Amino acid sequence: MRRLLRSTYIAWIIFRFGLDEMVFSSMPYPLMRGFGRLLAAARFIKAPRGQRLREALEHLGPIFVKFGQVLSTRRDLLPLDIANELARLQDRVPPFASDKAVAIIERAFGRKINELFVEFDHKPVASASIAQVHFAILGSADGSTREVAVKVLRPNMLGVIDKDLELMRTAATWLERLSSDGKRLKPREVVAEFDKYLHDELDLVREAANAAQLRRNMDGLGLVRIPEMHWDLCHPEVIVMERMHGIPISQVERLRQAGVDIPKLARDGVTIFFTQVFRDGFFHADMHPGNIFVSVDEATFGQYVSLDFGIVGTLTEYDKEYLAQNFTAFFRRDYRRVAELHVESGWVPPQTRVDELESAIRAVCEPYFDRPLKQISLGMVLMRLFQTSRRFHVEIQPQLVLLQKTLLNIEGLGRELDPDLDLWSTAKPFLEQWMMDQIGPKRLLRQLQTEAPRYAKLLPQLPRLMHELLEQKTQTSSADLLKQLILEQQRTHRLLLTMGWLGLGFVLGLAAPHLLDWFTGY
Repeated sequence: MRRLLRSTYIAWIIFRFGLDEMVFSSMPYPLMRGFGRLLAAARFIKAPRGQRLREALEHLGPIFVKFGQVLSTRRDLLPLDIANELARLQDRVPPFASDKAVAIIERAFGRKINELFVEFDHKPVASASIAQVHFAILGSADGSTREVAVKVLRPNMLGVIDKDLELMRTAATWLERLSSDGKRLKPREVVAEFDKYLHDELDLVREAANAAQLRRNMDGLGLVRIPEMHWDLCHPEVIVMERMHGIPISQVERLRQAGVDIPKLARDGVTIFFTQVFRDGFFHADMHPGNIFVSVDEATFGQYVSLDFGIVGTLTEYDKEYLAQNFTAFFRRDYRRVAELHVESGWVPPQTRVDELESAIRAVCEPYFDRPLKQISLGMVLMRLFQTSRRFHVEIQPQLVLLQKTLLNIEGLGRELDPDLDLWSTAKPFLEQWMMDQIGPKRLLRQLQTEAPRYAKLLPQLPRLMHELLEQKTQTSSADLLKQLILEQQRTHRLLLTMGWLGLGFVLGLAAPHLLDWFTGY
């Protein structure tokens, strides 16, 4: 009954915001498209389709809001107007009751709230679709106190998520069958991707582990602060971390008044991103302004403060090597090599004509090399590349989709801070050095250092292993030789036997007339 009621409510929202018209207008049948336009006219639907979709998701609740945020990152699949509108979804929803938050915390750790914290602020300071945050003060055995932030998962999220995901899967199946763009948009794959992200975020210990890894990676860079986790107070439904202070990065005027060097801040953001991606292969993949603050404390003045680590991206050595070769070819304007790399990696069908793909990539990239670097919009380049990828049926790699989405966030954030930010000139020295590290002698040295313990263990065993290998080869060779001799002997015997029978037949053939005369005369 609850599923039926939920389905009815969703259907009403779809009708109210005219999303059915969007479905009908995308169908391959002219009659159905006309019916969709008639429905829209009858309800006086005038708002743009992206706005209607965004408002419908907001009315459907936190899970659908989160789905819209994830969907906005798939600019390789969505029309630009819808992707831009969904990107406006705010990761802030009404908080749930504080007494429920307290109950979840006490159940997670088996202790009363006043036993866990010296003070606990019942009013949440932030509320998102998955969890909300409360400030508290944590005591210690020596009498000292520390300010902490307590992140609490929304109650009963798993059941709600699974029910809504089941409805999303059903809707995706119908959309794929009915829409002319169904196969290209891959709605079922998108829902499956959302399912993975959402279930990853439901385990707050996973988020705490992501934060700890990023904190270790960024240690010593001096550009970003990441909160320390209190591991004795971490649970899948609750995590307690160091409280971070700062000014939201979106409040640029406040930052200027505080004396922060805004152009430097923009450049530092690019450096942090490329360090995480290309040096570590482990990057914060949800870097929207709501998750980024700037420290104004004297000791860490002007440093980034990064929060919310539920979504991170990773790159394998293969991914990094592929990107290194692509960037090298791109900076050299070797578009044919870029096209060949797409074919070699299997990202385009093997029958793809390299010259056609090369021509398409050249048409996208070449105009930007003849313009001042600060006028280049990486977002625009990516949009055109996405259009090209659809034409050539490029397989979209999930890990690179996160990378592209994060790169767009960084560019948007950087240009908001400094409209004259030259993303390419800021990133190019870093990328060139990184590429040298990837394909130059430094990489060989690192690989030798990594393998050195294995080589040290293997070296004393090398004479024995070589002796065993030679013996094995000798035995194998002897056995093979014996087998060959036996086979050859068998073949020889068969040949001799055959020749004997043929010889006997020949002799009998010659002697037959004489034998016949002898028998007749007798």
